[in-house]
Amino acid sequence: MAPTACEPVLVTRRLPQEVLARIAGACDLDLWQGTGAMPRGELLRHAAGKTGLVTLLTDRIDEELLAAAGPDLRIVANYAVGYDNIDVAACSARGILVANTPDVLTETSADMAWALMLAATRRICEGDRLVRSGQPWFWDPGMLLGWDLHHKVLGLVGFGRIGQAVARRAQGFGMRVVYASRRAAPAEIDRAVGVQRVPLADLLADADFVSLHVPLTPETRHLISADELRRMKPGAVLVNTSRGAVVDEAALAAALGAGEIFAAGLDVYEREPEVLPALLSLPNVVLAPHLGSASIETRLAMGMMAADNLLAALSGRRPPTLVNPEVWDARSHAEPR
Repeated sequence: MAPTACEPVLVTRRLPQEVLARIAGACDLDLWQGTGAMPRGELLRHAAGKTGLVTLLTDRIDEELLAAAGPDLRIVANYAVGYDNIDVAACSARGILVANTPDVLTETSADMAWALMLAATRRICEGDRLVRSGQPWFWDPGMLLGWDLHHKVLGLVGFGRIGQAVARRAQGFGMRVVYASRRAAPAEIDRAVGVQRVPLADLLADADFVSLHVPLTPETRHLISADELRRMKPGAVLVNTSRGAVVDEAALAAALGAGEIFAAGLDVYEREPEVLPALLSLPNVVLAPHLGSASIETRLAMGMMAADNLLAALSGRRPPTLVNPEVWDARSHAEPR
């Protein structure tokens, strides 16, 4: 069953052309044409009367937005695996479905974590800046020394899909892998990947590389702060590809500046796209502009999954990757066969 003709939907950022063509072929598409995040006032205005929204992490979906959208809104399809930008409880209370894009960005995000680990520990960005500066340089036994990554200890904070993908890659580097998580992974995963679950304090003290893979919740906000950084080894590297606010950026800058840890690799920030000025001045931090899922194949797959969720909901079918399935169940729809 196709969506009702001319279902009005809003897409808040330009997505891959194939995705937009698919949505436009089935719906009355309102596409934000501006650059950057959609201004709040424009988001509230364009959401009015829509039956579906395709949103990004920069779009705050809260009571104000839901009220502005009106009673016809049925689905918020987030173009991301995370959905901390959405008040899911508020959506559920109004009977609005919320969907995300898990799985399709797992491997690409794991690749990014490894890129940051390697770049930070081998000082790749420092070397790039040196070469580009035009300053005379010559090979020297003491120039830009980093640390080996192979045969070291990798600590994963969070062990969901992406954390497990990072762990699988560690096997090729001969690393020992430990993880800290609220729940233990199934025993077969522990055996297949060769990991051990430990308390967070033990992980921080033991790991040469600490990579963060937790969602942003009230419990994980500033999970890594001054006390946690002090527990880490002086030669340790911290990598964050999860959410910026999981790390206290001011504490991290202080630790990096004081040499309490060796380096950091960051793809996300507390007040994105703003970056703490103290971090910008440090040579031992690699800073990327939220590139975790930024491959051509993955961004297209994310868009197609968001479109799948949107069009399913507007056609009266269960979206494939619901965040709040209880809303669907409450509607007493039969599951598709």
